[in-house]
Amino acid sequence: MKVMVRADVLTNNNIAADFNRELFQKTKTLVINLMSSPGAGKTTLLEETVRALSGKYRIAVIEGDLATERDADRIRAMGAKAVQINTHGGCHLDARMVAACVGEFDLEEIDLLFIENVGNLVCPSGYDLGQNHKVAVLSVPEGNDKIPKYPQMFMRTELVLLNKTDLLPYLDFNVDEAVRDLSEINPQSKLIPLSAKTNEGLQDWFSWIKEAYRQCVQQ
Repeated sequence: MKVMVRADVLTNNNIAADFNRELFQKTKTLVINLMSSPGAGKTTLLEETVRALSGKYRIAVIEGDLATERDADRIRAMGAKAVQINTHGGCHLDARMVAACVGEFDLEEIDLLFIENVGNLVCPSGYDLGQNHKVAVLSVPEGNDKIPKYPQMFMRTELVLLNKTDLLPYLDFNVDEAVRDLSEINPQSKLIPLSAKTNEGLQDWFSWIKEAYRQCVQQ
Protein backbone atom coordinates (compact mmCIF):
# COMPACT_ATOMS: atom_id res chain seq x y z
CA MET A 1 0.00 0.00 0.00
CA LYS A 2 2.81 2.46 0.83
CA VAL A 3 4.34 1.82 -2.60
CA MET A 4 1.00 2.53 -4.30
CA VAL A 5 0.46 5.74 -2.33
CA ARG A 6 3.98 6.90 -3.17
CA ALA A 7 3.38 6.13 -6.86
CA ASP A 8 0.11 8.10 -6.84
CA VAL A 9 1.76 11.09 -5.19
CA LEU A 10 4.59 11.14 -7.74
CA THR A 11 2.19 10.64 -10.65
CA ASN A 12 0.09 13.62 -9.58
CA ASN A 13 3.23 15.65 -8.97
CA ASN A 14 4.60 14.85 -12.41
CA ILE A 15 1.35 15.89 -14.08
CA ALA A 16 1.63 19.27 -12.36
CA ALA A 17 5.34 19.46 -13.22
CA ASP A 18 4.57 18.94 -16.91
CA PHE A 19 1.97 21.73 -16.69
CA ASN A 20 4.56 24.04 -15.11
CA ARG A 21 7.23 23.11 -17.64
CA GLU A 22 4.96 23.85 -20.59
CA LEU A 23 4.10 27.22 -19.10
CA PHE A 24 7.73 28.10 -18.43
CA GLN A 25 8.77 27.04 -21.92
CA LYS A 26 5.99 29.10 -23.49
CA THR A 27 7.11 32.24 -21.67
CA LYS A 28 10.86 31.53 -22.09
CA THR A 29 11.33 31.73 -18.32
CA LEU A 30 14.46 30.06 -16.97
CA VAL A 31 13.55 28.22 -13.76
CA ILE A 32 16.20 27.05 -11.30
CA ASN A 33 15.28 24.80 -8.36
CA LEU A 34 17.77 25.63 -5.60
CA MET A 35 18.16 22.98 -2.88
CA SER A 36 20.33 22.53 0.19
CA SER A 37 20.33 21.66 3.87
CA PRO A 38 19.18 24.44 6.26
CA GLY A 39 21.71 27.20 6.71
CA ALA A 40 23.80 26.53 3.62
CA GLY A 41 23.23 30.12 2.48
CA LYS A 42 20.64 29.86 -0.30
CA THR A 43 18.88 33.11 0.55
CA THR A 44 22.09 35.11 0.90
CA LEU A 45 23.24 33.68 -2.41
CA LEU A 46 19.95 34.74 -4.02
CA GLU A 47 20.26 38.23 -2.55
CA GLU A 48 23.69 38.63 -4.16
CA THR A 49 22.42 37.12 -7.42
CA VAL A 50 19.53 39.59 -7.55
CA ARG A 51 21.88 42.44 -6.71
CA ALA A 52 24.27 41.53 -9.52
CA LEU A 53 21.86 40.49 -12.26
CA SER A 54 18.70 42.54 -11.79
CA GLY A 55 19.94 45.18 -14.22
CA LYS A 56 20.15 42.57 -16.99
CA TYR A 57 17.34 40.15 -16.12
CA ARG A 58 13.85 40.39 -14.69
CA ILE A 59 14.04 38.15 -11.61
CA ALA A 60 11.44 36.54 -9.37
CA VAL A 61 11.75 34.06 -6.51
CA ILE A 62 9.47 31.44 -4.99
CA GLU A 63 10.48 30.86 -1.38
CA GLY A 64 9.75 27.55 0.35
CA ASP A 65 9.81 27.32 4.15
CA LEU A 66 7.86 25.60 6.89
CA ALA A 67 6.80 28.97 8.33
CA THR A 68 7.25 32.79 8.14
CA GLU A 69 7.87 35.11 5.20
CA ARG A 70 11.33 36.12 6.35
CA ASP A 71 13.21 34.89 3.28
CA ALA A 72 10.64 36.32 0.86
CA ASP A 73 10.90 39.67 2.66
CA ARG A 74 14.67 39.62 2.23
CA ILE A 75 14.29 39.07 -1.51
CA ARG A 76 11.64 41.79 -1.83
CA ALA A 77 14.01 44.17 -0.06
CA MET A 78 16.43 43.59 -2.93
CA GLY A 79 13.79 44.77 -5.40
CA ALA A 80 12.78 41.39 -6.82
CA LYS A 81 9.31 39.88 -6.83
CA ALA A 82 8.89 37.05 -4.33
CA VAL A 83 6.12 34.69 -3.30
CA GLN A 84 6.31 32.68 -0.08
CA ILE A 85 5.07 29.09 0.20
CA ASN A 86 4.75 27.79 3.75
CA THR A 87 4.53 24.01 3.92
CA HIS A 88 3.51 23.91 7.63
CA GLY A 89 5.67 20.87 8.34
CA GLY A 90 6.19 19.53 4.83
CA CYS A 91 9.83 18.82 4.02
CA HIS A 92 9.79 19.89 0.36
CA LEU A 93 7.95 21.82 -2.31
CA ASP A 94 6.00 19.91 -4.94
CA ALA A 95 4.87 20.88 -8.42
CA ARG A 96 1.28 21.52 -7.36
CA MET A 97 2.43 24.10 -4.81
CA VAL A 98 4.43 25.85 -7.51
CA ALA A 99 1.53 25.69 -9.98
CA ALA A 100 -0.77 27.23 -7.38
CA CYS A 101 1.40 30.31 -6.92
CA VAL A 102 2.92 31.05 -10.34
CA GLY A 103 -0.25 32.94 -11.22
CA GLU A 104 0.97 35.66 -8.87
CA PHE A 105 3.69 36.43 -11.41
CA ASP A 106 3.32 37.64 -14.98
CA LEU A 107 5.74 35.11 -16.44
CA GLU A 108 5.89 37.10 -19.67
CA GLU A 109 7.68 39.71 -17.57
CA ILE A 110 10.05 37.27 -15.82
CA ASP A 111 13.37 36.08 -17.27
CA LEU A 112 14.74 34.18 -14.26
CA LEU A 113 12.61 32.37 -11.69
CA PHE A 114 14.45 30.87 -8.74
CA ILE A 115 12.68 28.36 -6.52
CA GLU A 116 14.33 28.23 -3.11
CA ASN A 117 13.24 24.83 -1.84
CA VAL A 118 12.75 23.84 1.79
CA GLY A 119 16.08 23.20 3.51
CA ASN A 120 16.51 19.43 3.28
CA LEU A 121 18.97 17.16 1.49
CA VAL A 122 16.52 14.26 1.13
CA CYS A 123 12.93 14.98 0.06
CA PRO A 124 13.31 17.91 -2.38
CA SER A 125 15.56 15.98 -4.76
CA GLY A 126 12.83 13.50 -5.67
CA TYR A 127 10.21 16.01 -6.82
CA ASP A 128 10.15 17.50 -10.30
CA LEU A 129 8.80 21.06 -10.16
CA GLY A 130 8.93 21.65 -13.91
CA GLN A 131 12.24 23.48 -13.57
CA ASN A 132 14.96 23.76 -16.21
CA HIS A 133 17.74 22.98 -13.75
CA LYS A 134 18.28 21.54 -10.29
CA VAL A 135 21.14 23.13 -8.35
CA ALA A 136 22.42 22.05 -4.94
CA VAL A 137 24.09 24.38 -2.46
CA LEU A 138 26.63 22.82 -0.11
CA SER A 139 28.48 24.84 2.51
CA VAL A 140 31.95 24.45 3.96
CA PRO A 141 30.77 24.17 7.62
CA GLU A 142 28.73 21.06 6.71
CA GLY A 143 31.90 19.04 6.19
CA ASN A 144 32.97 16.60 3.51
CA ASP A 145 30.50 13.82 4.20
CA LYS A 146 27.32 15.32 2.74
CA ILE A 147 27.89 14.29 -0.89
CA PRO A 148 28.51 10.57 -0.18
CA LYS A 149 25.87 10.43 2.59
CA TYR A 150 23.11 12.03 0.50
CA PRO A 151 23.83 10.63 -2.98
CA GLN A 152 20.28 11.00 -4.34
CA MET A 153 20.48 14.78 -4.05
CA PHE A 154 23.78 15.03 -5.86
CA MET A 155 22.89 12.41 -8.48
CA ARG A 156 19.86 14.50 -9.48
CA THR A 157 21.52 17.91 -9.66
CA GLU A 158 23.74 19.17 -12.43
CA LEU A 159 25.53 21.86 -10.47
CA VAL A 160 26.81 22.11 -6.90
CA LEU A 161 27.62 25.50 -5.42
CA LEU A 162 30.11 25.14 -2.57
CA ASN A 163 29.27 28.19 -0.44
CA LYS A 164 31.10 29.87 2.46
CA THR A 165 34.58 29.27 1.05
CA ASP A 166 35.72 32.26 3.10
CA LEU A 167 35.68 29.81 6.03
CA LEU A 168 38.08 27.32 4.43
CA PRO A 169 41.10 28.59 6.41
CA TYR A 170 39.28 27.90 9.67
CA LEU A 171 37.51 24.58 9.02
CA ASP A 172 38.53 21.08 8.04
CA PHE A 173 37.05 20.91 4.54
CA ASN A 174 38.82 19.50 1.49
CA VAL A 175 37.57 20.96 -1.81
CA ASP A 176 39.44 18.39 -3.91
CA GLU A 177 37.79 15.59 -1.96
CA ALA A 178 34.37 17.12 -2.58
CA VAL A 179 35.10 17.31 -6.31
CA ARG A 180 36.16 13.65 -6.33
CA ASP A 181 33.09 12.53 -4.38
CA LEU A 182 30.81 14.43 -6.74
CA SER A 183 32.49 13.03 -9.86
CA GLU A 184 32.07 9.48 -8.56
CA ILE A 185 28.35 9.98 -7.90
CA ASN A 186 27.56 12.22 -10.87
CA PRO A 187 30.32 12.66 -13.47
CA GLN A 188 28.17 15.16 -15.41
CA SER A 189 27.84 17.53 -12.47
CA LYS A 190 30.07 20.52 -11.82
CA LEU A 191 31.19 22.12 -8.54
CA ILE A 192 31.70 25.87 -8.23
CA PRO A 193 33.40 27.10 -5.03
CA LEU A 194 32.12 30.52 -3.96
CA SER A 195 31.35 32.81 -1.06
CA ALA A 196 28.11 34.77 -1.01
CA LYS A 197 29.66 36.87 1.77
CA THR A 198 32.86 37.96 0.01
CA ASN A 199 31.60 37.48 -3.60
CA GLU A 200 34.53 35.22 -4.39
CA GLY A 201 33.56 32.84 -7.20
CA LEU A 202 30.17 34.43 -7.82
CA GLN A 203 31.11 35.41 -11.37
CA ASP A 204 31.37 31.71 -12.26
CA TRP A 205 27.83 31.20 -10.94
CA PHE A 206 26.56 34.23 -12.86
CA SER A 207 28.23 32.98 -16.05
CA TRP A 208 26.51 29.62 -15.59
CA ILE A 209 23.14 31.39 -15.25
CA LYS A 210 23.76 33.50 -18.34
CA GLU A 211 24.57 30.44 -20.43
CA ALA A 212 21.54 28.57 -19.06
CA TYR A 213 19.31 31.52 -19.95
CA ARG A 214 20.78 31.72 -23.45
CA GLN A 215 19.95 28.07 -24.00
CA CYS A 216 16.48 28.53 -22.54
CA VAL A 217 15.44 31.32 -24.91
CA GLN A 218 16.82 29.43 -27.91
CA GLN A 219 14.68 26.36 -27.29
